[in-house]
Amino acid sequence: MSVAAPSSLTRYAWLSIVAAVVTIALKSIAYLVTDSVGLLSDALESVVNLVAAVVTLVALHVAQRPADDEHPHGHDKAEYFASGVEGGLIFAAAALIVASAIGRLMRPAELGELDVGAALSAAASGVNFAVARVLLAVGRRRGSVALAADGHHLMTDVWTSVGVIGGILAVKATGWVILDPLLAIAVAVNILWTGARLLHQAGMGLLDTAVPAASRAELAAILDRHSATEQTQWHALRTRQAGARRFISVHVLVPGSWSVQRGHDLCERIELALAAAWPKTTVLTHLEPLDDAASFADQGLDREPTQV
Repeated sequence: MSVAAPSSLTRYAWLSIVAAVVTIALKSIAYLVTDSVGLLSDALESVVNLVAAVVTLVALHVAQRPADDEHPHGHDKAEYFASGVEGGLIFAAAALIVASAIGRLMRPAELGELDVGAALSAAASGVNFAVARVLLAVGRRRGSVALAADGHHLMTDVWTSVGVIGGILAVKATGWVILDPLLAIAVAVNILWTGARLLHQAGMGLLDTAVPAASRAELAAILDRHSATEQTQWHALRTRQAGARRFISVHVLVPGSWSVQRGHDLCERIELALAAAWPKTTVLTHLEPLDDAASFADQGLDREPTQV
């Protein structure tokens, strides 16, 4: 996976903003000509998309800042805040949708111009689908948590719109206006699931969750390859991910008879191999003597107390 600087990703956040403005306009017109709370719920979700896209743009700008004295590990975690804010906004939108739907259930109303509303909503869905595909591809290829979250949300919006369009066409075919508010409530439940996933993703990132198991297996394979060649060992492997950046720390155990230079050279080769496999990865190796029992007392997060 290649990783681009956040500054080169902001144009995709702008793309998402433009798409949100276009879809809000289309869906708002669709709601005004139909008076459908199902289409209103769809429009409200696009408002959330716009706010989320703006938050993503800000987060990408913050994430590109270089490390400083107060943030020595950089600002990459800012992307998780964008994902978390987006999840929270989805919950707020769902509450508004449910409130509107309950009001319509209590006071049913006839709907108008459903064909026009369905066509406008379909056009908005086409815009969201195209932009979502771009954001998901770029987020996956370039390791951007914020862009990937925005893409997943837009794709959820697409499926929401498909359901809304089907629902209003069903209202037109049957004349059962109660389907409209019921459909809006179903939309709210659907986007709540998306919001919960985004909040979970943000929380796991802020809690320094390890890189995925497949990535850890690749890392172990690289370490094992160097250990087999040099007759050395390794342990105390720790990983975490902050946006597009990965952090790795590992203890490298070498024979006590080795010179400092030889041990250092091995650690350099390991760090370079990991950097070649995973761009934008910060690697910290700790050199220890293989024949010293104390070298095996510090594998946990806190060092085990030992007798001196």
